[in-house]
Amino acid sequence: MNRFFCADNSREKQEEIIGTATNYQTYILVECPTPWVYEAFNSKWVPDNLRMLVENINRAKLPIRFLLIANNESHRKEEKTLLIYQQQEGLSNGYRQQEFKLPNIEQVAGVVDKWLAGVSVDYEIESHITRDILICTHGGHDQCCARYGNPFYFHSQNAIADLQLNHVRIWRSSHFGGHRFAPTAIDFPHGRYYGVLDQDTFKSVLTHTGDIQCLNKIYRGWGILPTPLQILEKELMLGLGWDWFNYQVTGKILEKSLDNQTILGELSFEQPTGNLCTYQAKVVKNDLKTQPLKVSCHTEQETVCLKYAVSHLWLVS
Repeated sequence: MNRFFCADNSREKQEEIIGTATNYQTYILVECPTPWVYEAFNSKWVPDNLRMLVENINRAKLPIRFLLIANNESHRKEEKTLLIYQQQEGLSNGYRQQEFKLPNIEQVAGVVDKWLAGVSVDYEIESHITRDILICTHGGHDQCCARYGNPFYFHSQNAIADLQLNHVRIWRSSHFGGHRFAPTAIDFPHGRYYGVLDQDTFKSVLTHTGDIQCLNKIYRGWGILPTPLQILEKELMLGLGWDWFNYQVTGKILEKSLDNQTILGELSFEQPTGNLCTYQAKVVKNDLKTQPLKVSCHTEQETVCLKYAVSHLWLVS
């Protein structure tokens, strides 16, 4: 049995987790019962037509991420939920959600095919759910997601019940990266990534209350932004407080050195009052935080995990 746990190793080495959110334009979340094998879409409950669709999308290198999701009812019912989160253009607060209730999982590929082609799709529903939180419990991909993700999934369900957050839904999820930060989560529709979560910090994430400095430890970044801008966004978030989560944001990389060690980035945001601000920052490689790590439990080799920091930040307008 493998006694090396990448999440324990990452914590022992005090790895900084900001800048580790992955940047996709679209997330397609398919309800499918567990267990899931290492490559989730090769699992036995995934029909061939869906597996082939995912393979074709991945081969075309489209900015689309497919994930399997499940809850405590997924084994008991034939009907399946399909969630599509599409990044909004320009100033935005994250992703736009569409929810579909399908008679069975065999219908998913056809619906997604039509959606990708821009054709009108059946089975779409209106839902009172305004927030979907995915917790990686994919132990078939990495044992840390089972060791830390599974207990946290059960805790998170209790947390939303205790807080009476009836608009929030918790899902198990297949691997979305960062198992060394387990328990790790994505919070939709914002699309923000978190890791190294515990009960207290998760409550702050759910309610956007408490000491915002806790995000220094648990915030992996915002999935609508490329890595360097995730570093900049966290700096602004910590300075402006929980109100930041209500702002509409857009960002771009203005310049980048050939070795990717120095980046000039820009973030613009609109407050609910309509006030528009733009910040620029110089983001540089953080030599103190960059270090070699085993990024999964079963790897033999270490990978140099490049870390960045904001060296200069200024208000443009």
